[in-house]
Amino acid sequence: MGSRRRSLDPAEVPADPLDAFRAWYREAQEAGVVEPEAMALSTAGADGNPDVRFVLLKGVDRRGFVFYTNEGSAKGGQLAANPKAALAWRWEALDRQVRAAGRVERVDDEVADGYFASRQRGSQIGAWASEQSRVLVDRAVLEARVAEMEARFAATSVPRPPWWVGFRVVPEHLELWQGRDSRLHDRVRFSLGPEGWVRERLSP
Repeated sequence: MGSRRRSLDPAEVPADPLDAFRAWYREAQEAGVVEPEAMALSTAGADGNPDVRFVLLKGVDRRGFVFYTNEGSAKGGQLAANPKAALAWRWEALDRQVRAAGRVERVDDEVADGYFASRQRGSQIGAWASEQSRVLVDRAVLEARVAEMEARFAATSVPRPPWWVGFRVVPEHLELWQGRDSRLHDRVRFSLGPEGWVRERLSP
């Protein structure tokens, strides 16, 4: 694979890891990666047991990576008990991975309102209908809830449910991983120190 012949030099990547991520993300989009926004999200609750699932990245700002979910879901409960998380992306077409970890904070309600308003109406209805992560006796129960919400909001726009919120992972560590031949990969780690970000090369 030609991408394995690419090199990754710490001195040649942006000093800010979020700028570096954005550059790689654009390249993934341009390369036609399917759902480059898909990311593994790892959390752990008060019991310390790790949990992981895939979610979609919905924004990158100067502070970190934003995603949305029902705060009553399993991950919402875990983040309430232990507001830390780790993320990972894999872009096979470029033979690249990105990892990030840090604290988690809620996004402002106004930001969540704005994003919710941009979603398709079916997804908005689904956010009201689904008690995410709770046991569902039968799919008919869910479909009845969908019908109920469709009737409830038939003559109006769908507001954001108060439990549907945004979370931002504020990275304290971020790693860029570039595949190379013979598994001698290039890895650049950013770590947040007292005086700002530090870039280091890691052994493959």
